[in-house]
Amino acid sequence: MTYFTDFGLAEPLARALADKGYTEPTPIQVQAIPPVLEGHDLCGIAQTGTGKTAAFALPILHRLAANPKHRLKYATRTLVLAPTRELVSQIAQSFTDYGKYMKLTVTTVFGGVPIPRQERAMSSGVDVVVATPGRLLDLVERGAIDLKLVEILVLDEADQMLDLGFIHDLRRIVGLLPRKRQTLFFSATMPKAIEELAAKYLTNPVKVSVKPAATTAERVEQAVIHVNQAEKPALLQLVLKDKAIDRALVFSRTKHGADRIVRQLGNAGIVAEAIHGNKSQPQRERALANFKAGTCRVLVATDIAARGIDVTGVSHVINYELPNVPESYVHRIGRTARAGADGQAIAFCAEDERPFLRDIEKLIRQKITVLALPADFRAAVLAAQKIERAAPPAPREEERRDFARRAPGGGRPGRDPRAKVTPQRGQGGARAGGGAGAGGGGGYRGGR
Repeated sequence: MTYFTDFGLAEPLARALADKGYTEPTPIQVQAIPPVLEGHDLCGIAQTGTGKTAAFALPILHRLAANPKHRLKYATRTLVLAPTRELVSQIAQSFTDYGKYMKLTVTTVFGGVPIPRQERAMSSGVDVVVATPGRLLDLVERGAIDLKLVEILVLDEADQMLDLGFIHDLRRIVGLLPRKRQTLFFSATMPKAIEELAAKYLTNPVKVSVKPAATTAERVEQAVIHVNQAEKPALLQLVLKDKAIDRALVFSRTKHGADRIVRQLGNAGIVAEAIHGNKSQPQRERALANFKAGTCRVLVATDIAARGIDVTGVSHVINYELPNVPESYVHRIGRTARAGADGQAIAFCAEDERPFLRDIEKLIRQKITVLALPADFRAAVLAAQKIERAAPPAPREEERRDFARRAPGGGRPGRDPRAKVTPQRGQGGARAGGGAGAGGGGGYRGGR
């Protein structure tokens, strides 16, 4: 058995790990930490929830501790790139936690925060910058970040960065870095495009691959309920009234849809908050903090905003709308059943979403259990309709803006509306990180 003490990490790191009660590394940490400590480039295949952040943060911090240098204006020694604001914040917090006994400076760079504030944070130089590609290039163009002295580059969730259209940004950023550097590359999957990217950016890398003890689909108890699109609000309200649901993460396809769900739940007396690209950074952080603390039991999110959400105790994931990309379903339900725990995933499937359901079942190689609509569903629909008629009308301007962003030529989806538009930037939040119910076997079971 391997222990963290076997790695010979610097004393401040060993003390920080002891404070957290960490003694045994995860499989990805066992495989990745030694070669990274030795200075090798690394290509790691690992999903979120496997401990990969510590797999690169700990050896990087050890290297910084072993070779302290004077910070230079606007420069950084370590650059970590991630696809979303939430993941950037999570990674930066890990560096801060593990390096709390070091004289270490860590700063985050992403959209939704005033650029002058980030320029001031960089003015004296920092040890670690964790950034989304789009906002990083904004600061580079303004002369607020100097990448010529980067010693270590980390690309985290590389497959998602490509999916979000960051490839042009990544190429520009890597072109600004020193050729002589250590590069660490992490991805949940290894399609051909990722292999080509790794081959281009890594030099004789050590390759490590860790799969969970069980696949996400095996660890999560999955179910689907067939329901009319117009009756989904009533079904969601009925499901969430089950006290056995400790924390529920509800997925919507669009930002406006997420806000509409929160508003409908609020009208029904269920407290919920939304997290998506149109929310300001303080709003996103506050919603996530309330969800983590348990003061808000329901968090409604879009796929992009949910990247990097690592909250223990999420008992249920509810796919209010099925994603049209089956891999997104796997990422969604992976927000529950974390750290070896069990979880439940419930999907609402309208008639026009049945093709999405078939694609998902083909991907996960299993049929999802079909549950019948609850016995009191019809009464719940009538009650929800009555509440909706009595509620104040939704803000039309918000709906118009959201539609304009999703319409062809109407704006880049998921972008911070205050951010400058630059050609060839990634989609999905480059600055922000970035559809007659059918019966089935058995009735709805809200809790375990």
